[in-house]
Amino acid sequence: MSNELIENKLKLLPSLPGCYIMKNKNNDIIYIGKAKNLKNRVRSYFRGGHEGKTKRLVEDIVDYETIVTGSDKEALLLEVTLIQKHQPKYNIRLKRGTSYPYLKITNERNPKLVITSEVEKDGANYFGPYPDVWAASETKQLIQKIYPLRKCNGYQKRACLYYHIGQCIGPCDHEIPVEEYDEQIKRIKSFLNGNVSDIKKDLKQKMQEAAEEMNYERAAEFRDQVSYIERTVEKQSIISNNYTSRDFFNYYMDKGWISIQVFFVRQATLIKREATMFPVIDTPEEELIGFILQYYEDINNQKPKEVYVPQTVDTELLQETLETQVIVPKRGRKKELLDLTGKNSEISLKQKFRLIEMKEQKTTGAIEQLSEVMGLPYIKQIESFDHSNIQGTNPVSAMVSFKDGMPDKNNYRKYKIRTVVGSNEFATTQEVIRRRYSRLLKEKKPMPDLILMDGGKVQVNAAKDVLENEFGLSIPVAGMVKDKKHRTAGLIFGNELEPVVLDPRSQAFHLVQRIQEEVHRFAITFHRNVRGKNSFTSKLDDVEGVGPKTRTKVLRHFKSMKRLKEADIEEIAALGIPVKVAERIKDTVQQNNN
Repeated sequence: MSNELIENKLKLLPSLPGCYIMKNKNNDIIYIGKAKNLKNRVRSYFRGGHEGKTKRLVEDIVDYETIVTGSDKEALLLEVTLIQKHQPKYNIRLKRGTSYPYLKITNERNPKLVITSEVEKDGANYFGPYPDVWAASETKQLIQKIYPLRKCNGYQKRACLYYHIGQCIGPCDHEIPVEEYDEQIKRIKSFLNGNVSDIKKDLKQKMQEAAEEMNYERAAEFRDQVSYIERTVEKQSIISNNYTSRDFFNYYMDKGWISIQVFFVRQATLIKREATMFPVIDTPEEELIGFILQYYEDINNQKPKEVYVPQTVDTELLQETLETQVIVPKRGRKKELLDLTGKNSEISLKQKFRLIEMKEQKTTGAIEQLSEVMGLPYIKQIESFDHSNIQGTNPVSAMVSFKDGMPDKNNYRKYKIRTVVGSNEFATTQEVIRRRYSRLLKEKKPMPDLILMDGGKVQVNAAKDVLENEFGLSIPVAGMVKDKKHRTAGLIFGNELEPVVLDPRSQAFHLVQRIQEEVHRFAITFHRNVRGKNSFTSKLDDVEGVGPKTRTKVLRHFKSMKRLKEADIEEIAALGIPVKVAERIKDTVQQNNN
């Protein structure tokens, strides 16, 4: 993906919580992160300077995708799951297990609430993960005050201080029935799943009572506990091995296209998302049904126990065909997940259309702006020239072509200057213009609608002289000028070559800028290649016994001075070159290397 396309995608990021997935040029996932605000977080990677690992990461990114979640807690859960599944290169902390803490109720006769970073299959109940150890610790302390379990590490002969202050259930004082533990654990699960209204009501009552008694410090403690519950104790996924596997399918349709997304929930955790977009032929409901049936056929019928779909879908048909339970959720967490799947479908399709609009604004929209400001009909085809030489040596020219505002690389051309000795801008321009347009005339090919010279009045006048006085052509010619910092400044055009005012924020200005940068890049690259090849050739010409045929053999085989330097005499001689000549070539190369 080009930097330009990334910039356009950044403009369309939602200000919502979720996960972002960074990819490299091979489409490999190299980093996964979470964000409370995807727009702010993802944009931060491409703004300003970075150092160390972040700098290397950003250099590797060529594309990214996002998954919107219902909250930043859900983003955290999804991030952990995705990292453990994909093992991204730059997610060092979370590749094995997770450094994010969980709360664990141990599986033993007198269970205990502890903090851990490892989730094991040991029959225990795990809650989390939490954003950091502090969040887990605060939650643990709050639970111990409200729903205490065993707090000490071992069995004491008498009750400890924690029992007397109400933060331990007291197994050292008396035997706790299993049923009492079960009830307490049930309350903790309910609390950590967000059922906190009764506790909040109780704390607010205590806060009011403390305030009425003018015990403001105590009232502040209750207030902070209420605030902490509201900020931290949202619904948490309880990790268990027997949770029902579920897939959620939803769609969004607009402008004849449908966007379908699938959320995969396993063990009560969102573990994966898949997405697709295609033109609609039937109704969106029929397209969704067809997609679901084809999807499970493609994955060899590895269906979940439950499939969730929106209300408009024929569930009876799907259920009969899939032979699994198809459900339309009406309320609660499952309805929230289905709606979230639909929200992601909508965001993806709207982003696609906005990117298309941006591309059109950048290309045909830019052309329309440029045509209007220059007073020309629609400028469909633009050809631009630039010259390159160093102190008059190895002079070359290059031409790039843009069609409807986009590079037309099949029409790019390179020119080695034949008739000009030294640095002569006027004569060099006339040679390449003469060669380019005499050929088009001879081949009866269409002429461009505008010629842009990467230079000032000298180049524009030289081009116009050849076109008008030698060929009788009236192709508009303009010059691309730069400021003192060698940046695109605008155009000169017309009989008097007056400046053309272009708004630096306009698409027309950015188009001229892209053309100027592209033709300069193309010319410089060509010049470097020619200069390097000529240098290589000249060194071989100095070697005794090397004629045109031997030189051609060496050039074709080694292609660069670097590769020739690395070769041994036997490899050079293997080209059919006498050993003595191969030795002289090697000596010459080594002398040049010192």
